[in-house]
Amino acid sequence: MMNTTSLFFTTYKLDCPEHDFQAQKAVSSARGFTLLEVIIAIAIFSILALGANAMLVNVTSSNELSNERAKQLENLQRAMIVMERDFLQMQPRTPRSYDDSNNLVLSGGEFEFESDDFGVGFVRSGWQNPQLRLKRSHLQNIAYRLQENRLERLHTNYVDVVIGTEPKVRVLLEGVTGFKVEVLKEVTREFSWSDTIVSTELPAAIAITIETDSFGEIRRVFKVKT
Repeated sequence: MMNTTSLFFTTYKLDCPEHDFQAQKAVSSARGFTLLEVIIAIAIFSILALGANAMLVNVTSSNELSNERAKQLENLQRAMIVMERDFLQMQPRTPRSYDDSNNLVLSGGEFEFESDDFGVGFVRSGWQNPQLRLKRSHLQNIAYRLQENRLERLHTNYVDVVIGTEPKVRVLLEGVTGFKVEVLKEVTREFSWSDTIVSTELPAAIAITIETDSFGEIRRVFKVKT
């Protein structure tokens, strides 16, 4: 025989299905997330994190590449400024050697000055010496060469140096695969450039060609004689 309490709950459950659905929903919500739901949520967040990380890596790499290219361009511009200053102030001065046998104002050629390609040497003016504080001239004996993919500028403190004097070396540009020097002896209707550099007189103009990994081939022409 069913007691009064059981009959009451049975009747209430049949007469109020909405109340029963809400009670089941409350019980289901109290259980929390299932394992499958947690795995799906982790997978979604992992995909989003991987996408964000890939985007961050691309942005960082692009920024580093841009900075590197800007630095290379800055180094190239600095090297060109130094070379322009030197070539435009070239002087018809012969560096005297210990035996006074040198009469060349412009020397160089292929593999000269221990270069892996072309090398060139001359005397330039405009080397600042305020109030003559240093015991040297305003003239400077310099040379350019290519060694181990580096464009180097060589100079000595004195124009006329004794034998055995080692020049000071400054690396102007790295990543250089080729360096060529040409001279224009005189201006005519058709320019005739020559890679025979040695001369007892200043040329009308001098051209340099630099090949680099980053910027390809670069050619600059400098007017020497005014």
